[in-house]
Amino acid sequence: MSSSNIPYVVLQSSSTHQKMPLIGFGTASISSTIDTKKAVLEAIKSGYRHFDTATIYGSEQPLGEAIAEALQLGLIASRDELFITSKLWCTDNFPHLVLPAIHKTLKCLKLEYLDLYLIHWPISVNPGTSEFPFPEETLTSFDLKGVWQAMEECQKQGLTKFIGVSNFSCHKLENLLSFATIPPSVNQIELNPTWQQKKLREFCEKKGIVVTAYSPLGSGSFWGSNGVMGNELLNQIGEAHGKSVAQVSLRWLYELGVTIVVKSYSKERMKQNLEIFDWSLTKDDYEKIDEIKQSKIFKMGPEEIWDEENYRNDMNVDQDT
Repeated sequence: MSSSNIPYVVLQSSSTHQKMPLIGFGTASISSTIDTKKAVLEAIKSGYRHFDTATIYGSEQPLGEAIAEALQLGLIASRDELFITSKLWCTDNFPHLVLPAIHKTLKCLKLEYLDLYLIHWPISVNPGTSEFPFPEETLTSFDLKGVWQAMEECQKQGLTKFIGVSNFSCHKLENLLSFATIPPSVNQIELNPTWQQKKLREFCEKKGIVVTAYSPLGSGSFWGSNGVMGNELLNQIGEAHGKSVAQVSLRWLYELGVTIVVKSYSKERMKQNLEIFDWSLTKDDYEKIDEIKQSKIFKMGPEEIWDEENYRNDMNVDQDT
């Protein structure tokens, strides 16, 4: 698919606006720098122009190398054709470490600016901690106001065009919006038919915050869950349309009006993941998807990250989450 045929949303601030392609290519679980570079180059050839990385993924450097090679090969005419997202890791989630962290990210990517920089998780962890999930004793006070002021400074200095958050609940977003001079443009959250987050989606829409879905197909290779790809209801819908379960899930997200970060090593699946724009789900499809039992993939302790509202207010929630 041509990159020009991929829909986009427009992020806006008082000083600028930017087209954000609706489907982005994720780099979280690619196993080596060689694989990452190769996969990104293939994704660019397939039409992807939005790439999602993070300090913790270890993919910033190979993504940057792939961008440089794509320019050299003429696959893209300029860096401005791409939308690049990266994230501030928890061990840098301190006011005085934000600017050094984004400079390090830009150095790894060999870029002058990001399009979007996100707070990866709403917690702070003692610098130097390498274990994950984090031992409880490494968690420390999260100065959201101070960190966000530093994030705003990143945007003011032109190091990133937009700033946002990831894994923020309604409550945490309300807190952030109460003092933010520059509101978050994006909230990147786990979102798929098995974890639909209706209340959080509605809150973000009301506040003008773009939602980006990560793990849109579940995370079978990453967290050991095949709740999406192995779901029989989604399989039935796919068979009725002559589509794959992945395409059904991505189409459902597209029709919800959210943006998506999807990852695959396969050239054919990269292509298939973009083939969701010329057909539609039916009312019956939606009724079936509404019946799907809800269960989170990533179950980090709710006392550190999640607000109880995330568990009480979504439909059909699995009580073990």
